[in-house]
Amino acid sequence: MSHLKPLKGRLLIAEPSILNDSSFNRAIILITEHTNKNSVGFILNRPLEYTLQDLLPEIACNFTIYQGGPVEQDNLYFVHKVPHLIPESIEVDSGIFWGGNFKSLRELLNNGDLESTDIRFFLGYSGWDKNQLTDELNLNSWFISENDIKNILSTDDESLWRNKILQKGGDYKLWANAPSDVNLN
Repeated sequence: MSHLKPLKGRLLIAEPSILNDSSFNRAIILITEHTNKNSVGFILNRPLEYTLQDLLPEIACNFTIYQGGPVEQDNLYFVHKVPHLIPESIEVDSGIFWGGNFKSLRELLNNGDLESTDIRFFLGYSGWDKNQLTDELNLNSWFISENDIKNILSTDDESLWRNKILQKGGDYKLWANAPSDVNLN
């Protein structure tokens, strides 16, 4: 697992060593784009205290908004698994899609045609320039997992990082139960 490359559809897991990074401490990021020029992804386990209707009052939907990352936090993005309902979606991998026609999405949400496990909304995204992500991987800031992402939209946010650390095994098991702020220990 430790020698995997950052590819679209893989999960980027924050190493315990980046505990002091407020943007990415215990983050699990779905890589939605990876080219020789850049990488883009969304933090899956950072729910905010906003709902979709808080940000877009014309949409009658109380789905939670997540912090996607530190870049363009005034923009709303979405990842979903219903491309047959949302035209113009971009396939990420294994039945997970990014974006699509927002007019169609608005209608689906207002009609109550989507479940919260079908879609996840993000303010901002996580992005890396050419070689930046590779450099961070070489510095052991992240490790990559290709574990099943099909159910990633319905996974418990609280335990996602802990479970990925436990799957990694070895010395990582020690970090799984550590408090998020090690100064509290």
